[in-house]
Amino acid sequence: MKPREHFDRELQQLSDAILLMASRVEEELSVVLAAYERLEPTLASVVSDLDRQVNKMRFEIEEQCLLLIARQQPTASDLRLIIASLNMIVDLERMGDQAKGVAKALKRLHNKPLEKLPSEIADMGHLVLGMLRRIKDAYANRDVALAQQVARQDDEVDKLYARAFTQLMFRLSSSSSLEQTQDDYEVLRIAREFERFGDLITNVAERLVFIVTGNMEETNIEA
Repeated sequence: MKPREHFDRELQQLSDAILLMASRVEEELSVVLAAYERLEPTLASVVSDLDRQVNKMRFEIEEQCLLLIARQQPTASDLRLIIASLNMIVDLERMGDQAKGVAKALKRLHNKPLEKLPSEIADMGHLVLGMLRRIKDAYANRDVALAQQVARQDDEVDKLYARAFTQLMFRLSSSSSLEQTQDDYEVLRIAREFERFGDLITNVAERLVFIVTGNMEETNIEA
């Protein structure tokens, strides 16, 4: 096999590893979203095992990237892929941290089931889960247009968060018990974790645009 053919195969293995890591994060998010909707902290405990896998993958891919730079003579486009990959795995690891944050908040809740939870929070969870699945497709196919569409969905995540935040702040201001105040605060933390998830997916979308076009301008993402 020619050196370039071997290098291309290693780059493909790198891309495959990132997709596998993204799939593990997707699993983590799916589990914690189900745990939130059912208010089942025991289900959320599965997230810790998945998150350890995500963290392990991050360091393995990081080492893979460094070896590619050290052993090969990457072109500019190769370097874009490798450098973007180093950034992507950090964002994916942080997504795992957000999912773990939801799990921890669920375990701290006192009252189950809670009444009148803002419907926007579950909507946010489902929206970011869909965004993650679509950005995986965009990455696999190097689809810039799809990446841009996914990034624009973050605006809807932000709107849902703003509505949930307003409702929860009103509840906090009129709470009649310490436990209810603490629970509302934990639910607000969950909303924030899902909102942050959308931001991190947008980061991945921007990196994908950079891989394909060489341009990192945020205006490429915005309509």
